[in-house]
Amino acid sequence: MKLTDIALALVVALIWGLGFVFTRRAVAELSPAVLTLVRFAVAALPCILLPRPKLAWPIWIGISLLLVWQYLTQTYGMAQGVPAGLTAVIVQSQALFTIGFAALLLREFPTRGQLAGIVVASCGLLLICFTVGYDFSVLAFVVTMTAPLSFALSNLLLRQAREVPMLDLFAWVSLASLPPLGAAALVADGPAAIWQQVGHLSPGGIGCVLALSLGSTTLGYWIWGRLLHAYSAAQVVPFALLVPFIGAGASAIVFGEQFGTQRLAGMVIVVGGIAIMLLAGRSKALPEVA
Repeated sequence: MKLTDIALALVVALIWGLGFVFTRRAVAELSPAVLTLVRFAVAALPCILLPRPKLAWPIWIGISLLLVWQYLTQTYGMAQGVPAGLTAVIVQSQALFTIGFAALLLREFPTRGQLAGIVVASCGLLLICFTVGYDFSVLAFVVTMTAPLSFALSNLLLRQAREVPMLDLFAWVSLASLPPLGAAALVADGPAAIWQQVGHLSPGGIGCVLALSLGSTTLGYWIWGRLLHAYSAAQVVPFALLVPFIGAGASAIVFGEQFGTQRLAGMVIVVGGIAIMLLAGRSKALPEVA
C-alpha cells in the first residue's frame, strides 16, 4: 500500500476508535434512541447531492434495519454502563459471527486458521462474561452482544452492494433508517422529551454528534470504501484491529476506565482471535469482513 493510503487507513481506525468515546459522552445528554436518530439524520444529508445507488429494495431495507439495531444496541449498552473500550472490543467480534453466519447460511466454511481464531476469540468472550454483573447489568451486556450479530448479518448483505460507492450507500442507508429510528425514539422517549434533549444540547454534545455522523459514518466509510476498491481486503481489513485498542485506550484516558485483570485479558484474547481470523488464509468464497 502507498504511504498515503496507510495513513488514511490509520485515520479511519482512529476515527472509529474515538467514536466509542464520543458515543459515551453523547449519551450523557441524549437517550440511545435520540442519539442514533440524530446521528443518522445528519449522516443522511449528503443524499441531497448524491444519487441513490441501484440496489434491490429487500437488501436496502435489510441493511438499514440491521444498522439501526447495531447502533441502537451498542449505544444502549454504553448508556447502561458498559465501558466504551469494552464495547469497542465486543463490536469488533463481528468478524467471528460473520464467518459463523456465512458457514451456517451460505455453506461457506472457514479455514483451519479461521476456526482457530474463532476458538481463541470465543474464549476471550467467555472470560469477559464472567466479569459481568459488577459495574453493569447482565441485561446491558446481553443487549450489547446483539450489536456484533447485527453487524455480521449486515456484512453478508453488503456483499450484494460491492460495486456501489460506499459514500452513496451509507448516506442513503442512513436516510432509509430514519423512519424506524423515529418510531423507536417516539416510543422510548416521546415527542416532548426528544425536543427537550435536542433543543438543549451543549456545544460538547453537538460536537460529539457531528463527529459520530460526519466523522465515523460519512468520512470513515467513504475512506474505507475507497481503500477496499484500491486494495485487497487482506491488505485493508487488518487495520480494523486497531479500533478496539484505540477505543479502549482513549476511554481509559478520557473517562479513567479500568477493566480489571480478567476483563482486560479477555479483551486482548478476543482481539487476538480476530487477528488470527483476519490474517489466516481464506477460502475463496468466504465473505470479506471489516
